[in-house]
Amino acid sequence: MKELVILSGKGGTGKTSLTGAFANLADNMMLCDADVDAADLHLLMAPEILKTTDFVGGNEAFILADKCSQCGLCMELCRFNAIQEDRTGRPVVDPIDCEGCGVCVDMCPEQAVDFPQKTCGQWFVSKTRFGPMVHARLGIAEENSGRLVALVREEAKKRARNQHIDLILTDGPPGIGCPVIASIGQASSVLIVTEPTVSGVHDMERVTRLAAHFKIPAMVCINKFDLNPDQGLIIEKIAKEKNLGLAGRIPFDPEFTRAMVQGKTIMETNEDSMAAKAVKDIWQKVMESSAMKLERIM
Repeated sequence: MKELVILSGKGGTGKTSLTGAFANLADNMMLCDADVDAADLHLLMAPEILKTTDFVGGNEAFILADKCSQCGLCMELCRFNAIQEDRTGRPVVDPIDCEGCGVCVDMCPEQAVDFPQKTCGQWFVSKTRFGPMVHARLGIAEENSGRLVALVREEAKKRARNQHIDLILTDGPPGIGCPVIASIGQASSVLIVTEPTVSGVHDMERVTRLAAHFKIPAMVCINKFDLNPDQGLIIEKIAKEKNLGLAGRIPFDPEFTRAMVQGKTIMETNEDSMAAKAVKDIWQKVMESSAMKLERIM
């Protein structure tokens, strides 16, 4: 079983649209949406949810008024200023500011701080018109997105093994932070989607260094390459210097937007367009790379 993770240094480069197009082209695959902070692959896949599970991702302090002696120690120790006096002078915890560190729980002389676990989001097992899918939704302003990404990927791998699926297509989060790190560990290969702009070059280099740090084979795909050919040549030069494979170039094509508005992939709305043909070539090249050759172990 192989896992291809589609990444980008920033949001809006087209990685989700590309993931959806790949899902249309792939055989015997499992979809995984690891962009739990701003999940949108479901908008293209229209999944039928088969199972919903709450994600418990941390704790939240709550002061028990009947035990509190109002000594003020919790307010003094909270480095996040999450505990303030209410109108009656009693300390209360602001759930938005509380980081769940537990200092107030450990140091309260009256043991007046409760510390229950909290539900931070949900993860789902679904079926789509292209195959099974595991995805998640993190609550607004909630934390532990890296942990939720790891959970979603592990569930996808477990189900892929049980269903004898050869390939997992993972739509990764943007950037290089904790969720991205959680999305590429032990992946077979990474496809970095970038754009021919100054910021696109910078963001691509950051993701490239991250993949190299974890020794994950990486390839580069240039989206909308014809909007700025000079920057595209710079990207190709960097890819060559860093021994990255150039998976291909996708021209700017409004068909991507039209497909997105319809909740479909470009392969479904206009597979004869220039962009769709470029996507097919990129898919073929990625699947032919040494890191992604599927080999069944009997």
